[in-house]
Amino acid sequence: MKLSHKHTIYACFLGYIVQAVINSFAPLLFLTFQSQYDIPLSQITLLIGFNFVVQLCVDFASAGFAERLGYRKSMLLAHGLCIAGFVCLGTLPELLPNPFIGLLIAVFLYAVGGGLLEVLVSPIVEACPTDNKEKAMSLLHSFYCWGVVLVIVLSTAFFAVFGIENWRVLAFFWAVLPLADGILFLFVPIEKPVQNGKGMKLRELMSSGKFIMLLLMMMCAGASEQAVSQWASTLCENALHVSKTLGDLCGTAGFAVLMGTSRALFGKFGDRLSLSKAMSASAVLCVFAYLLISLVPSAAAGLIGCMLCGFGVGILWPGTFSKSSAALPEGGTMMFALLALAGDVGCAAGPALAGFGADAFGGDLRIGVLCAIVFPAVMTLLSILNSRRD
Repeated sequence: MKLSHKHTIYACFLGYIVQAVINSFAPLLFLTFQSQYDIPLSQITLLIGFNFVVQLCVDFASAGFAERLGYRKSMLLAHGLCIAGFVCLGTLPELLPNPFIGLLIAVFLYAVGGGLLEVLVSPIVEACPTDNKEKAMSLLHSFYCWGVVLVIVLSTAFFAVFGIENWRVLAFFWAVLPLADGILFLFVPIEKPVQNGKGMKLRELMSSGKFIMLLLMMMCAGASEQAVSQWASTLCENALHVSKTLGDLCGTAGFAVLMGTSRALFGKFGDRLSLSKAMSASAVLCVFAYLLISLVPSAAAGLIGCMLCGFGVGILWPGTFSKSSAALPEGGTMMFALLALAGDVGCAAGPALAGFGADAFGGDLRIGVLCAIVFPAVMTLLSILNSRRD
């Protein structure tokens, strides 16, 4: 059977599920690492930051070699590193004298692979001949959300049946996903993201006022998403005073489900909607959700706010990718790498501002979320300005 561009898009969908496993699996085991290997909480926190910093560096560095190496070889390298990372996660902590060093090596390997996936998957989908680029991009990013839910559900079920002490088996199981996707990328057709094979240079992109606006939108999209997503579980338990189970299901998982639903709906009906107007409305909904979480003294309102925020931020990230491709069709790999870099900066800035704001007001995360409302507010303004320019 000859594989078509439809199969290329399917392979990219699976690639974003791999990305979800990279970011979601290890956090489920942090307490296990702490107890099993006697690793202090400070080092566990370092694992989170290390994963982010490595992906951030790869976002920028990959623009230089991905086009020279080629998209197919780069995707194979990314999947190979993810496989190595998951295998090392299940083996090195037991083999090395210092288990934490083994964890760091594993995180480094799959973080490099994840960073490459983040930069490469979107331009590959954009280059595929499809009827509606915005629909395809939104549907693509919805698979990250479904991947997060999949990781949480399957891992929780595995731990319940086989015991969390057998988590290494699950690490090997997750390595099968990048293996299968890597084999698929050996055979699917991959188009060049720009016609002449050479994208715009860094100086050309940074001299474009339109692109600077899109970079700011990307940063605000990442910050608006993660300021609530990263703190959702703690917010529900400590500020809204609901049980951890209810908080995780309605807060963390509810956020991911509705974010994925938003992206899937736009992927289904996006050809009937204006992307600019949809992004403006989504940003406004996000502001409303932030206000609901932070100002209404009700646990139910806070949980609803978390879920509404997931729906509101859903299309902001993929929508900015699509608008960038439409505005700068010759942007190439450098453009997507800079967008991913700006998004990751936002993903760090949003939770950080919420955390610092909470600390400044006695640890009240609702006040922290209110401080972080600056990001969806700026996103609303930029989306409206961008819509008018369009």
